[in-house]
Amino acid sequence: MIRIRDLTLRPGESQSRLHALAAKALKLPPAEISYLEIHRRSLDARKKQDIRWIYTVDVAVRREEKKLISKLKNQKITLADPYFYDIPTPEVTPAHRPVVVGFGPGGMFAALVLAEAGLRPIVLERGYDAKTRHQMVEAFFKTGKLDPKCNVQFGEGGAGTFSDGKLNTGTKNPRGQWVLSQFAAAGANPEILYDAKPHVGTDVLLTVVQVLRQRILELGGEVRFGHQVTALSLTQGRVTGLEVTHEADSYLLPCDRVILAIGHSARDTFETLLAQGVPMEPKPFSMGVRVEHPQALIDESQYGEAAKTGLLPPADYKLNVHLPDGTSAYTFCMCPGGQVVAAASEEGRVVTNGMSNAARDGENSNAALLVTLQPEDFPDKGTLGGMYWQREIEARAFQAGGSNYRAPAQRLEDFLARRPSTALGDVTPSYRPGVTLCDLHDVLPPRMTRVLEQAIPALDKKLHGYALPDAVLTAPETRSSSPVRILRNDALESPIVGLFPCGEGAGYAGGILSAAVDGMRCAEALVASLHKG
Repeated sequence: MIRIRDLTLRPGESQSRLHALAAKALKLPPAEISYLEIHRRSLDARKKQDIRWIYTVDVAVRREEKKLISKLKNQKITLADPYFYDIPTPEVTPAHRPVVVGFGPGGMFAALVLAEAGLRPIVLERGYDAKTRHQMVEAFFKTGKLDPKCNVQFGEGGAGTFSDGKLNTGTKNPRGQWVLSQFAAAGANPEILYDAKPHVGTDVLLTVVQVLRQRILELGGEVRFGHQVTALSLTQGRVTGLEVTHEADSYLLPCDRVILAIGHSARDTFETLLAQGVPMEPKPFSMGVRVEHPQALIDESQYGEAAKTGLLPPADYKLNVHLPDGTSAYTFCMCPGGQVVAAASEEGRVVTNGMSNAARDGENSNAALLVTLQPEDFPDKGTLGGMYWQREIEARAFQAGGSNYRAPAQRLEDFLARRPSTALGDVTPSYRPGVTLCDLHDVLPPRMTRVLEQAIPALDKKLHGYALPDAVLTAPETRSSSPVRILRNDALESPIVGLFPCGEGAGYAGGILSAAVDGMRCAEALVASLHKG
């Protein structure tokens, strides 16, 4: 296969033209190309008067490829570099089936690899299956009645299920491509295989995760919903079992290899692990607010007049600013045409996140605006100091919202003026169960509000309209990543033998794709540990 870079199409042009463009680049008649597939696609909107789709394609031709490439002497035309992922092959059958704790992206793909390897993993997930979970989350959005066991954070697919479903990665690699291929095979739009900014959407993810679970079951795996690990059973520094609760019952599950993919919100598990002597450390993370703008404003700012054509996807953005005093802020998890989500997992606390459906067709965009925080910033300097700070802010937000899971919110102009909001403007908040207007300076710590006040005008210089007076700030966004890291060695194993900390909750990933890839790596490490006896 030959790889051709930088083929361009204008918005609205059919991808069928790529065949002719590839032939022209190769200086061949179109009939000489027997096969073409898109390798990568990105939108170049730097010149608003000349927005273009940029394609990289792989083609098969009816002649010797190396000779043709040599003759062309074009750096944009090379041999394709295919990506392959080989499922690890265990050389021995373990005495116990491996156990995966948590069924978010990290746990799901760890379990999938183990199942493909023939090891029949057992998955323990405190939340429920996607269908039941969706019903319970919708009930929470409508009524404000939270189930701490199953919510936006816990259940099949993890926190990523109720998000934009971004699958961004900085580089192409075999593991990442395999993850994308599994999502596509499970029902995600096949465009994720080549889009520079792939996303799935919450509505599609709810189905995709069920299909992936069925694959694990077909391969001999087992998924137990509503089963929460309450403690490790340890003998001389080794895992020998897991203490598990299910409804009113509890049991000991014997095992000697565990992939711990608990997610960034399993706070009770963090406390248990620390009490049991599992090595952990505080890590930097970020907190802030959700910012909502009209999606039409973001489209116009990014695309100019071309936004009116209807030929371009809903625009997104990714911004950051480094302030003179050494602090910084950045946007995260931007959801075009999405909604702000009630993401609490503990009673008496308010948390926000963002999500979009596949079509991204909502009136508003939203994104987290976050302040980078270091362990030395935490009021509590202990291992779980960041977690306790999260809890404190979330509890304050719960009270400010009315103690009914409504979220505190403020017009952007009022926030910068340090005055309470008394009325909304042209932007209607999307957060359910609803918002309570207030002054967010009474909710968020000064360490964060000072940075946000400086960051917003600076970001407006990068994205015209960002400082829209009627934009809505909804607080708090506290779950951008885990506040702790569960230590592991180069073999991805904890000093507790047989324990493999995994994914976002363990501090080694930041998003769906990176968590899934880390889950695969942990599964590979577990298989490798079998060879050592």
